[in-house]
Amino acid sequence: MEFSDDLPGSPAALPVLTVSELNRMARRALESQLPLLWVEGEVSNFMRAASGHWYFSLKDATAQVRCVMFRGRNQFADFTPANGDHVEIRALPSLYEARGEFQLGAEQIRRAGAGRLYEAFLKLKAKLDAEGLFDPANKRALPRFPRAIGIVTSPQAAALHDVLTALARRMPGLPVILYPTPVQGAGAGAQIAAAIRTAGARAECDVLLVCRGGGSLEDLWAFNDESVARAIAASPMPVVSGVGHETDFTLADFAADLRAPTPTAAAELASPVRAELLMQLEQLARRLQQHLVRRQQTEMQRLDYLARRLVHPAEQLRRRRTELTQLAQRLRHAASTRLASGQLRIARLSQRLVTPIHVIRRDQQRLDALGLRTRRAVAGGLGQRQLTLDRYASSLAHLNPEGVLARGYSIVLQDNGAVVQDASALNAGERIGIRFHRGQARATIDSTSKD
Repeated sequence: MEFSDDLPGSPAALPVLTVSELNRMARRALESQLPLLWVEGEVSNFMRAASGHWYFSLKDATAQVRCVMFRGRNQFADFTPANGDHVEIRALPSLYEARGEFQLGAEQIRRAGAGRLYEAFLKLKAKLDAEGLFDPANKRALPRFPRAIGIVTSPQAAALHDVLTALARRMPGLPVILYPTPVQGAGAGAQIAAAIRTAGARAECDVLLVCRGGGSLEDLWAFNDESVARAIAASPMPVVSGVGHETDFTLADFAADLRAPTPTAAAELASPVRAELLMQLEQLARRLQQHLVRRQQTEMQRLDYLARRLVHPAEQLRRRRTELTQLAQRLRHAASTRLASGQLRIARLSQRLVTPIHVIRRDQQRLDALGLRTRRAVAGGLGQRQLTLDRYASSLAHLNPEGVLARGYSIVLQDNGAVVQDASALNAGERIGIRFHRGQARATIDSTSKD
């Protein structure tokens, strides 16, 4: 920079700037006076440099402006603009010093109208949220083993192929019911809502997938339709939304019982894995087999223990007969001893008598009476013992559980081995054992009643 020696205030006293200095001052003035702002226009002369930067122009009916969007910014854009696209950019007005050209440094880009759509999206979301349509307390859990899965999407959509591929991989043979509907364009929202209501009315599936592949806000706008959100919330079966990519959110996502980041993820959330189920089933089968073997061994040992304690009725009869025989022998021995003692006493008394004819006769009568009483006592004792023995035998026969089982009765046992005497001790679904005269069986209780 050079200054003349002319007097101050004269035109010659103004500083002389180089072009670079002038452009730099102009750039700083622009950037300090004009903040970040949104600019709308049509893309033209679009070029993607080898460095990854985007160069293009925005124009309207009467003017145009050059724009640049550096690689560090455009990598976050969800689409690549093309000539003729109507877009909105958030940019900082500046000056390209090397050429002295006014330009906009774009930091964010979206399709024209996306801002208005987003505002409408937020407004409708707040309204439905205030009505409780998105209340987490109303969300339902997905069935663990669905009998059939419904899909609301377009038959031509790539999302349908992704969902069917995921379901075929995870659970082959799981029935899939398609409720076809357009997922983009005019009237698509009403048709999507109608398909959801149709699925609910038919009640053909246990869980419903509402899905579509990725796209711009305009492409996904049908899933922001109020009728779609209300149809999802009113669906009688749980709904999983898989609309767009992981970063895309629609009102369908908030209304659904579960949101998946992609259509494939929606299929994975709604379906079990067949291989895992088979593995779990195999593990449970092994555990059940081991439990049954252990239970059988335990019951066999318990049966052996009880068998050792149980005395067979025939053995009890044999013991009673032996005891009765011993009692009869003792009774006969006592009777003979008593008779011999009486006879000895009579003999002694006879020796003491001088003329004992009348005494002998009296003693003879007494002896006869004693003999008769003895024989009666012996006969009566044997009869009483025989009656007692018969009564014991009859009681044992009635108490013999084998005899009861032989008459068609059975014994019901709980798992702990206790004998069931009252139906109220059993619960529905409980496993029981039944012992018959020949063999045993296992059963499950369906229901019980008092009578």
